[in-house]
Amino acid sequence: MSSSGAGDGSQAPILGFLQGQHWPQLTVDSWTDTRETLHMWLQIVGKIQMVSTPLLNHWWNVAYEVSARGLRTRLMHEGQHGFDAEFDFLDHQLVLRGTDGATRTVALEPRTVADFYAATMDALQSLHLECVIVPSPNEVSPAVPFAQDTEHKSYDAQAVTTYWQQLRAINRVFWLWRAGFAGKDSPVQLFWGSMDLSVVRYSGRMAPPHEGAGPPSCPPWVMAEAESRENASAGFWSGGSAEGSFYAYAYPAPDGYAEGTVSAGHYDTELGEWILPYEDARTSEHPDRTLLTFLDETYGLAADLGKWDRKVLDVNPHRLDAEIYRSR
Repeated sequence: MSSSGAGDGSQAPILGFLQGQHWPQLTVDSWTDTRETLHMWLQIVGKIQMVSTPLLNHWWNVAYEVSARGLRTRLMHEGQHGFDAEFDFLDHQLVLRGTDGATRTVALEPRTVADFYAATMDALQSLHLECVIVPSPNEVSPAVPFAQDTEHKSYDAQAVTTYWQQLRAINRVFWLWRAGFAGKDSPVQLFWGSMDLSVVRYSGRMAPPHEGAGPPSCPPWVMAEAESRENASAGFWSGGSAEGSFYAYAYPAPDGYAEGTVSAGHYDTELGEWILPYEDARTSEHPDRTLLTFLDETYGLAADLGKWDRKVLDVNPHRLDAEIYRSR
């Protein structure tokens, strides 16, 4: 069963979610220094969000949403004050906005992590916001405290804008795939720990306690919360191949999952994940359909082998397209 109807290309979304989509090219090696700097900046603001929002399932409260200008947080609160933050990748500034109308900006430009950290905390204080965070990064090694990190200081504005355009293209496909599922699923969101855009479907059952080594500088209770329910996960990160990679995995992986077959991509035994190079999708005749098929097929392996109730969980995302179109 294909939840998106994309596997054979027979269904085209009437409302045009994927019409004329641009898939930009950005080689991973061309912006390594900038990406590592941006990663630390995202962690700083992500940690501010973590202490300013209540815990939601699987850390959904700490992640970023792809926005019309870059990446934004949810609405946060500190005491009686409401605020949010957005990395604007068009004007290249971090924008902090208070619900009282006050705003502050921090320039996104070549500057050290230490300098960005100081400027961001100063901007918060000027908005009368006291957000106390653990001032060092997670999921990287070594985990240099933000205030001491003078090594990461690159910022290629064009590369960052292109990266955001990649995320925009992927975000649209992930949203359509999410629409084909009626069970519990995650928002499409970027996690700052691993800097990957992610979307997850859940069977509705508990998962066994997470075991094994987790990411560096990451307490075990982080992964215990993240993988507390049986799931089929998918996402994109800037690694694994020349232009980044789509991934898919199941937790726990059912018997036979790694031995399955998909139309595009391959199973990486070291990662324990299915991998589809971004370049393979970008250069295919229909990039959106190529990615949707990868998502459908890897999910299908997890759900069928894991005996998920797909008759209840899977839905046709185009089930009301004609009615909606006529009502516009």
